[in-house]
Amino acid sequence: MHYTLNQLRIFHRVVATRSVTRAAEELHLSQPAVSIQLKNFQRQFDLPLLEVVQRRIHVTDFGLEIARSAEVILQEVHAIHFKMHAHEGRLTGKLRLAAVSTGKYVAPAFVAGFMRLHPGVELVLDVTNRAQVLESIEQSATDLGLVSVLPDHLRVEAVPLFENQLYLVAHPDFVPPEAALGSSPLSPQQLEGLPLIFREPGSGTRHVLEAWFKSHGLHLVPKMVLTSSEAVKQAVLAGLGCSVMPLVGIRHELRAGRLCIVPVSGFPITSTWTLIHLQARTPSPVTQAFLAYLQSEKEGIMAEHFGPE
Repeated sequence: MHYTLNQLRIFHRVVATRSVTRAAEELHLSQPAVSIQLKNFQRQFDLPLLEVVQRRIHVTDFGLEIARSAEVILQEVHAIHFKMHAHEGRLTGKLRLAAVSTGKYVAPAFVAGFMRLHPGVELVLDVTNRAQVLESIEQSATDLGLVSVLPDHLRVEAVPLFENQLYLVAHPDFVPPEAALGSSPLSPQQLEGLPLIFREPGSGTRHVLEAWFKSHGLHLVPKMVLTSSEAVKQAVLAGLGCSVMPLVGIRHELRAGRLCIVPVSGFPITSTWTLIHLQARTPSPVTQAFLAYLQSEKEGIMAEHFGPE
């Protein structure tokens, strides 16, 4: 066999992404170049590694074994590069972070200082929904995931960051009369009469919200369901309804008076912003360096960016 590190890297990314196109984008290669190297790699094995069923890539059991071995080899190569650059006083490599959609307001604050300290590190930040974040973690397509609700089907190491507070918010002209300034907070039952805008099932915010409703004996039917926190915010700003949203994503709009918090008894609902990685996977040297950086700098970052205003 005469496979190359480049072929191992390409095969590993195709398995992780289940897509030749996305692997090519992540590796900064053309799609034909990835396809050619993938075919050359496959020719060296008597058993199939990948199968295409209805235009979707499926990895065979043998292919999964090879992918796991490829990951070990690539980690060792990264370790060699890391040791070489460490002797030179430099840290190089990639830090791959997948964040849930509201996490785009959180992740930059925690990585900015680290990136300034280590200009040789490349950041790959993927902002997506919770299901995709967990899939990326499970398939080792990312080093760390930023979530507000821990998964119950994965064994992960968790690094708590800070409390995620969710409030009922509305456009100032849309605040219900019963929640007018100076009135008592709304009861949980009064939420049933409001046009609520929800995130899609499976999102962290939706999960926390539904658990809170269930604990109060409520089953609320949303007026509208949207698939990103930004879409929900724009709908609320347009006066289409109210929504329960994380504070980190609406601070600017609250300061500008474009949104307001509607008091509700028992609010805010809370969860925890947390970084996770698989227990079974040894973090890369860059990831280990970043986690060590967080241990020493986390409190200062939280005070500067997410403290009380």
